Amino acid sequence: MNLERTMSQKILIVEDEASLVMTLTDRLQRNGYEVDSAGDGEVGLEKALTGAYDLLLLDVMLPLKSGFDICRKVRQSALDTPILFLTARGQTIDKVTGLQFGADDYLTKPFDMMELEARIEALLRRAAPEASYSFGNISIDFRSAQVTKNGVPVVFSAREFHLFRYLVEHRGATLSREELLTEVWGYDAMTSTRTVDVHMAWLRQKIEENPKFPVWILTVRGMGYKFTG
Repeated sequence: MNLERTMSQKILIVEDEASLVMTLTDRLQRNGYEVDSAGDGEVGLEKALTGAYDLLLLDVMLPLKSGFDICRKVRQSALDTPILFLTARGQTIDKVTGLQFGADDYLTKPFDMMELEARIEALLRRAAPEASYSFGNISIDFRSAQVTKNGVPVVFSAREFHLFRYLVEHRGATLSREELLTEVWGYDAMTSTRTVDVHMAWLRQKIEENPKFPVWILTVRGMGYKFTG
């Protein structure tokens, strides 16, 4: 097993207010973060989709593309980079919309810098556990959502990658189908568990040497699945 942790945390600020970008950049750099920025939504989205950042600070109202658009596209790409919205729009509906698109937190301007720093630290603590993980001949880069087998890229759908990541993050634990549906699909326990079985079969086809006799993704009879990597 080879486990690597992010040593230098990099934050992308997508904000069109130049003075605020300068203030945030200076403060965050003094706190030891690497900082990059974009002044419009299109450049911001292009940078965000590289997967090179540990956290995204997004304004909602941006030229060319909104922060909501960026958030939605990032989540559709299977990246789970923490996203914190910074915006003057403080209405409840805007906060709900941002969270529904996959944001992790929301701070309304004007804000206290110490509160922002505390929220950033909290999000990074939750998201930082693993930058990459290896087992057997499989390597996973969580930041870019890439999986390789014997050094060769393996194509995963967004759902497959989310499921695979959840298994890795809970390795050694027996996970029920109901838990996987709730945590990966967002369904309630009344939804058919056949969906989980189908996706597990697909994962085994991609990572196991012999999917009929798996060694990494095991079925625990009557209980669910266990990842042993």
